[in-house]
Amino acid sequence: MAVEKHETEAGASRPVSAKPSSLTLAGATMADAGDAENQGQRMSQREYYKNYLMTNVKGEWATAPLVAFCFMTGFIDAVGFTAVFVWPGFQTGNSVQLALALARLFSPGNTDYSFRPPDRAALVSLLTFVFGAFLGRIGDRMGPKTRLWLFLGTMIQALFTMAAAVCVWQSGDPSVADERGDPAWTAPLTYVALGFMSASLGLQGIMGKRVNGQFATTIVLTTIWCELMADPKLFSFKSWVVSRDHKIVAILCLFFGGFCGRAIIDSIGSAGALGVGTGIRVVIAVGWLFVTEKKNSAKPGVGKK
Repeated sequence: MAVEKHETEAGASRPVSAKPSSLTLAGATMADAGDAENQGQRMSQREYYKNYLMTNVKGEWATAPLVAFCFMTGFIDAVGFTAVFVWPGFQTGNSVQLALALARLFSPGNTDYSFRPPDRAALVSLLTFVFGAFLGRIGDRMGPKTRLWLFLGTMIQALFTMAAAVCVWQSGDPSVADERGDPAWTAPLTYVALGFMSASLGLQGIMGKRVNGQFATTIVLTTIWCELMADPKLFSFKSWVVSRDHKIVAILCLFFGGFCGRAIIDSIGSAGALGVGTGIRVVIAVGWLFVTEKKNSAKPGVGKK
């Protein structure tokens, strides 16, 4: 009895090695396989979205956002011209205005050497427009026609427009000027607002030029008018002519944008109009994500035996 008890105690004190069952091993293997499959799916989705965003859009199918850009040119120009008689997107006029201001200094009998408010506004608009256009070179790094850059660039335009709306709202200046020599915007914040408006159009112009559609920069309509008058199919009414009809649409949309801008100013003021413009730019930015991509050409040797 003593021997049996000793053996029992010895057996109880001996460590028992636990062997994993085949079911446990199979379950762990299936779990690892499931995790790897889920991770692979997440990676494939991530790669898909990355490739989708970095794909170049097809300029022929970017008509809707480019037409909206033309609308915004008229819209923003209406706000600036109504308040200070300066076109935020028309830098030819601003450059000539600055040249006239300089020439005025050499006029015979001139005793007024002050830098007048309209000339200040023209200088601010010109410099900030160039700055906004320079920002467009960021797209050269990312790809000027990729969905990602077109989305981000348009969102930057929306932020500039929103900043302009806040500046006008905080300045407290009126929205409509009575005469050219008496601008409505005289506070420093309104000059900042004009700068943001011009920068947004400068960035818009370089983006529109990079897409290289029938709308040129979507800002300078003088070029579009000249190209429209020189189009060989100007009087061809038998079919849809892209080179002609897209230019007509651009002109009409810019005209409509200016009309809407002034109508909204009369209703809710410049700050409210710029707020509406901010919303429109956000919609345009989202629209760039759905533009048809440009199909890659076949690689050399593909399809050849």
